[in-house]
Amino acid sequence: MTGRVEKGLISFVIPCYRSERTISLVIDEIRETVSQRPGYSYEIICVNDCSPDNVWGVLLELASADKRIKLVNFARNRGKHSAILAGHSFVSGEYAVDIDDDCQSPVDQLWLLLDPVIEDKCDVATANYYVKKESAFKRFGSWLNKHTTAVMLEKPADLHLDNFVVMKRFVSDAILRYRNPYPFFEGLIFSSTRRVQVVMMEQRARGDDNSTGYTFRKSVSLWLNGLTAFSVKPLRIASMAGFIFAMIGFVWMIVILLKKFVFHTIGVMGYTSVMAITLFSSGVMMLMLGMLGEYIGRIYISLNNMAQYLITETVNIDESDGGQK
Repeated sequence: MTGRVEKGLISFVIPCYRSERTISLVIDEIRETVSQRPGYSYEIICVNDCSPDNVWGVLLELASADKRIKLVNFARNRGKHSAILAGHSFVSGEYAVDIDDDCQSPVDQLWLLLDPVIEDKCDVATANYYVKKESAFKRFGSWLNKHTTAVMLEKPADLHLDNFVVMKRFVSDAILRYRNPYPFFEGLIFSSTRRVQVVMMEQRARGDDNSTGYTFRKSVSLWLNGLTAFSVKPLRIASMAGFIFAMIGFVWMIVILLKKFVFHTIGVMGYTSVMAITLFSSGVMMLMLGMLGEYIGRIYISLNNMAQYLITETVNIDESDGGQK
């Protein structure tokens, strides 16, 4: 982190992936919107998450014409959350804004989101949308992730950080203290502050015909991150489930013994029922072992000091601006 805070400066962090056709539009809209308020200026930190298109070439042209556009280039794709953290490590503004690169974030409504933060009504403001313009699969994934994090992070179920978020500088600095792999942006925010406000607005359609970069595998990975990154509740649930099944097994054993030695009514156990119970209990045990293995694997990778990301090149960023690699 830089430690330097410039009053009136709004730092925009944009993770870029397959945004060759839209990033210029997003940057132009930022310029136009910020110019509406005298006394405020901007810096735009674009993080190229190893995009397969020519977005880096487009960014280089934009940065050469405007020194307030700062570029960070990754050696390999590390995911949106790592890209956001990388961008925040170069933030120098009083306020930090996270937006997507596909024109879906309604930047023209920035002040609706920023005013509650400026007026100290909250530390973080997030846009939520009346209608989410995305596929049914993506909406289901967002719904599942929202309710999972509500249980794991003990936050209101209707409070969910979307793709357009404004925060005070101290929150931006706080999330950078997390140095381990598997960053989970929502967990980092809610571990830093509970003063989060939701602002409802209309979401726009994508500015290109690209599909979302979140494949099924990436969506599952994000869900697992939300499940395990900032809570040990899954382990406690597994322990409770193990206790419940142990009690069921004990009670069933008592029933079998009573039938055998007291009532003399027990016959040959049915093959189907035995197999069903065996398969079910084995499945539950394997699920618990897998959950435990997920935690152990993350501990192992963290102990090996695996980097969140690797930066190969920066543009318009001085060494004094900070940043972690």
